[in-house]
Amino acid sequence: MSRWNVYVTNEIPEPALNMLAEHCDIEVNRTGQVLTKPQLLGNVKGRDAVLSLLTDPIDAEVMDAAQGAKIFANYAVGYNNIDIPSATERGIMVSNTPGVLTDTTAEMAWALLFSTARRVAESDKYTRMGKFDGWGPMLFLGQDVMSKTVGVIGAGRIGLSFAKRAKAFDIKVLYTSTAANPQFEQETDGQYVDLETLLKESDFVSIHTPLLPETHHLIGEKELKLMKKTAILINTSRGPVIDELALVKALQTGEIWGAGLDVYEFEPELVEGLKELNNAILCPHIASATIDTRTKMGTIAVSNILAAMRGELPPNCLNPEVYKS
Repeated sequence: MSRWNVYVTNEIPEPALNMLAEHCDIEVNRTGQVLTKPQLLGNVKGRDAVLSLLTDPIDAEVMDAAQGAKIFANYAVGYNNIDIPSATERGIMVSNTPGVLTDTTAEMAWALLFSTARRVAESDKYTRMGKFDGWGPMLFLGQDVMSKTVGVIGAGRIGLSFAKRAKAFDIKVLYTSTAANPQFEQETDGQYVDLETLLKESDFVSIHTPLLPETHHLIGEKELKLMKKTAILINTSRGPVIDELALVKALQTGEIWGAGLDVYEFEPELVEGLKELNNAILCPHIASATIDTRTKMGTIAVSNILAAMRGELPPNCLNPEVYKS
């Protein structure tokens, strides 16, 4: 079996790269920077496979530049950065890394919820600036989390993992999805409701839906006005699910109490006014950023490439109809 020529668009944990290098000739972008479109077009030429990141827009032009490539293995669960129909049309397999970051992302959503509710980032900054001069009864009053109601948008793996943890805090779970999910209800005691009801009744709302045409700006000005003025909105899914300008306005005017965000509509750019808000916690898309999870993501992506190299169907192929044994 000949060694494949594989391009890796950015650094990933070394164990995954070492695993790939055992069987393939690899080149890795080690700048730590996202490749520009011209760089991406130039670097994928002549490759048998490309291990891409969610920050890489893999469109028809990139696929044509990588003429002869057998697979684009995305180092992510989401794959909205890849034009799947164009890949299928060209007979190129596309894979992702599902399942591995489920619990890690759910944990991050809870971290954002607690941090926002208890004003952790704001009070940390205050303390570091030397402003803390003693305990005060009104200093950084936040919100209790116990025995409240959380609304979960999206009842997939991550939404389920997030909701299961609510039991530890005696929190009532409402959820909405494309359809009722018996497994979700059995494991969380969650109640299926429509989006409007969820927004009106929840103290906290956590988004766990994929980015699809129908979920773009799922939460906008109208939806934010339905929420309680004490509500907290958490997003660890995809930025464009929220109309970010509408969110900034809602936070500025007190339409809702706070937000914890790990993803952004125009990532990595933030819309005007967002970074100035004290009632928003902003993280740089780190929901899956644990050593164990990022390493597992890498080994899964590599396993998809190696399976394709052996002439097998990659275990996480998103368009298996193009596979030819």
